[in-house]
Amino acid sequence: MTGRGGRLCRLAAVLLTVLACQTAPARASGIPQGVVVTWAASADRLGDGVADRSYRLVVHTSAAGSGPRIRLSNAFGDRPLTLDSVYAGIQDQGAALRRGSNRRLTFDGARTVTVPAGATVWSDPLPGRLPAATDLVVSLHSADAAGPATGHGMAMRTSYITEGDHTGEESAAHWTSATGSWFYLDAVSVRPPRAATGAVVALGDSITDGWQSTTDLDRRWPDYLARRLNKAGGPLQGVANEGISGNMVLADGAGQSARHRLDRDVLSQPGARTVFLFEGVNDIKAGVTAQDLIAGYRDIADRAHAAGKCVVGATVGPFEGWPEWDPAAETVRQQVNEFVRTGGEFDAVTDFDHVLRSPYDPERILPFFDGGDHLHPNDKGMQAMADAVDLDALDCAGP
Repeated sequence: MTGRGGRLCRLAAVLLTVLACQTAPARASGIPQGVVVTWAASADRLGDGVADRSYRLVVHTSAAGSGPRIRLSNAFGDRPLTLDSVYAGIQDQGAALRRGSNRRLTFDGARTVTVPAGATVWSDPLPGRLPAATDLVVSLHSADAAGPATGHGMAMRTSYITEGDHTGEESAAHWTSATGSWFYLDAVSVRPPRAATGAVVALGDSITDGWQSTTDLDRRWPDYLARRLNKAGGPLQGVANEGISGNMVLADGAGQSARHRLDRDVLSQPGARTVFLFEGVNDIKAGVTAQDLIAGYRDIADRAHAAGKCVVGATVGPFEGWPEWDPAAETVRQQVNEFVRTGGEFDAVTDFDHVLRSPYDPERILPFFDGGDHLHPNDKGMQAMADAVDLDALDCAGP
């Protein structure tokens, strides 16, 4: 990744340890200063809600910190969503939790929360510290859920479903159904030990969402990036994955377009300092012009800059061999990538095209990195992408 300018640019047992000085109560709907997103997933519509159902949702955190909170989303609901029991604990194995780790979450001090249609709500902070790279488990129940449900379809993580309220149980006995989606949960935050800690939000499509990476092993490229950032110990520690499979920059369809969802999925994330834009191949496959896609990139960059964020652009990777590839689409991809590299719109650029392409056939993904469909990288390709990110250039906006 090369710099382009200076624009504004694991709840473990220790979670159960009450802090000597606990975090002060906070409004459930607000988010205080000094916290950072440690996990997130983009919101989308997931069929209809089911009454008297519980979900046990497994997520993997990035940044460490105290006072973990969760954000619940009813972004696509057409009526208020009431959750009468919400717990957070640590995964032991499958749907089973570590003994003694499951703790009830409250919302403005209440055990029940109602999320208005189209809205999100933050929980109160739990006492204790949440280490980095924790398999956090959020269990939630609604007695009367109905209408459009909000969640994230392609989690690349196994979570669990049961009927009735079993959220407070640590045993897996009642959690006999598996799901590959997350329901109603769209973010987790912590208060990091250093006040200046920030986060990177990856805005993307199925490659960012992790398709063709190994399920339950957290091998999406943003996961590898989070591990690099944690090891480096720098000011950026949080990584929020806001990829949606099939997503486009310009048009709604597989989720709302990147432009449409930018404010909710990206700019609203606490502690977000860098927007990492890696999207466009689905627009190209659909036949958009280079000029229109570039205009979409500019709009996202301008809005993120106006919000004081650093913006990193990434080139679109090769995809010859995918059914929708043709020479015309390849021409558009090359034009768009030239703009990303040289247009000066981004504070930094990561050349994923260069990383993924075959040196012998640059319109195709290197076979060693090919997940099998000639578009999506496998685990090795995902790691190579993350390794290509210049960590020093990620934080151009500063604290």
